Amino acid sequence: MGKSEYGLLFFKTAIRILFDLPEKCFLCPKITRMKKKRVNVITMGCSKNLVDSEVLLNQLELGNFEVYHDSNETGFDVVIVNTCGFIHDAKQESIDMILDCVESKRHGDLDKVFVMGCLSERYRQELEQEIPEVDRFFGKFDLKEILSEMKVPCQSERIHHRKLTTPSHYAYLKISEGCNRACAFCAIPMMTGKMKSRPLESLVQEAQILASHGVREILLIAQELSGYGVDLYRKTRLHDLVDQISELEGIEWIRLHYLYPSKFPYKMLSVMRDNHKVCNYLDIPLQHIANPVLKNMRRQVTREATAALIERVRSEVPGVALRTTLLVGFPGETDADFQELKQFIIETKFDRLGVFPYSHEEGTFAAKKFADSIPDEVKQARANEIMEIQQQISAELNRQKIGQTIQVILDRKEEDYYVGRTEYDSPEVDGEVFVTSSSNLKIGAFYQVIITGAEEYDLFGSVVPSPPV
Repeated sequence: MGKSEYGLLFFKTAIRILFDLPEKCFLCPKITRMKKKRVNVITMGCSKNLVDSEVLLNQLELGNFEVYHDSNETGFDVVIVNTCGFIHDAKQESIDMILDCVESKRHGDLDKVFVMGCLSERYRQELEQEIPEVDRFFGKFDLKEILSEMKVPCQSERIHHRKLTTPSHYAYLKISEGCNRACAFCAIPMMTGKMKSRPLESLVQEAQILASHGVREILLIAQELSGYGVDLYRKTRLHDLVDQISELEGIEWIRLHYLYPSKFPYKMLSVMRDNHKVCNYLDIPLQHIANPVLKNMRRQVTREATAALIERVRSEVPGVALRTTLLVGFPGETDADFQELKQFIIETKFDRLGVFPYSHEEGTFAAKKFADSIPDEVKQARANEIMEIQQQISAELNRQKIGQTIQVILDRKEEDYYVGRTEYDSPEVDGEVFVTSSSNLKIGAFYQVIITGAEEYDLFGSVVPSPPV
């Protein structure tokens, strides 16, 4: 072998080692490639945080890290905790997770602990003082700083590419940051600032990327969808965004989360009714119904307006599934207010419902204005009572589906069942359909399922023999 051939061979080997291609250098077997550093990103809180984690994971993977999400393994070079700062319980869970990671670091199970997200955005100084064992704290919007600390160049042209942590057939699409509302109980605007919409073209491009990787269901999320585009286009463009995403090949379902009852984008109702790709599903967080409580909450809506909204939604979109979230135990909530809320739930029969006991969040209008006078045990009792009512409503509505044939997307296989969802069910927060079939089914595909049984929140059914949709 001549000198030039040796030189070429050495050059090829060097390139392969640099780009981490072979296990061993074929010129010198004793030279092995450098081991990739391992990083675990732990996500606390909501799906909006999950999107942030997925963007970070993708950037780190592009930077030649071996990436994991919510892993229980040990031996990581870095663990990054993406925290939630929404309510007391969520903050406590984030702090507990940080302390667990610090303890693992102390035992030598990992090298470094970083913290990011909403909690450290708001309480960075306090956290640095209280938990000095954390190697570094970052805010919610410090992606480039995190990458710099990890010695990974930020690839801006791929900033909206993500490493999905959901099953590959559905993904969340965060269309804006922040919130312009001034609800008395909510601390989120203090952490995220005013609403900042992403350009429509950027979102459609990201949805196109997701579709090209096999995503069939897009879940639009934000602190609130209603005002999307107002800051950029001086008018809401949510309907335009939904229309353009629905034209993408591969996308079959589009789901809407968090449309506030005040300043509701009524144009979306005709889009939902006429566009078969838009799920007949609306998540409208009402929080309460009694006018005195709504006023103190600064919700900018009344019981009468709320009732009219629900009536219009159900009239213009027949068969729509309504999901809502309630807050009980807000300062000043009387027994009469609570009874009014209960009666409203019984009469309205929401398809899906969640409830939280109120907790004082420092810095909010409510924390400054009102005493947290309702005992915690009363708050929790009220929350439990609401969920008992909703359990009965849900069971009744589910029983009515027995005998119907409904389209279901399959999320996973679990023992003897395939587990999926209807268009009326969002991942993680709503019910599921447990499906039996005499033949093998494809995860991520749509099937027609005849409902044969029902529980309070879940359905049971069998596949109607036909090719997957």
